[in-house]
Amino acid sequence: MPVAQTFLGTRDLTLDIGGDLFTAEISNCRITSAAGDSDFTSFADAKAGGKRVYTLVGTVVQNVAEGSIWDMVWNNAGETVPVVLMPNGGTAVSATTPKVTGNVVITEPDGDILGGEANASTTARFTMEISWTFEAKPVFARA
Repeated sequence: MPVAQTFLGTRDLTLDIGGDLFTAEISNCRITSAAGDSDFTSFADAKAGGKRVYTLVGTVVQNVAEGSIWDMVWNNAGETVPVVLMPNGGTAVSATTPKVTGNVVITEPDGDILGGEANASTTARFTMEISWTFEAKPVFARA
């Protein structure tokens, strides 16, 4: 029996942070995984392949409005917030519209946080990069 296909597209992703939808403020959004540093590795960690760190990474528009992602970074760095990422969009979780949930710690970026390079385009916007670490491995759900 062939495996059903649910490919992820490049236009439908939604991002909810703390119960508010921020899809219009983010143009690059991904969850990354990397080996985690540790002074202590338990046998359980070693058996699972070592500690992992999961990070919500993205490019966001510099929107100085109260409640924007930029505002969260500027005023709430260090706070933990819940996130819901739906890589295929939608609002109801299903086999074709899964979701990933977890809690991330808001941090300021290394590099640009306000302003940027001039651009003659009337639609160009200054952006900044976010890289917020999950407190634990995010949860992937299809139902």
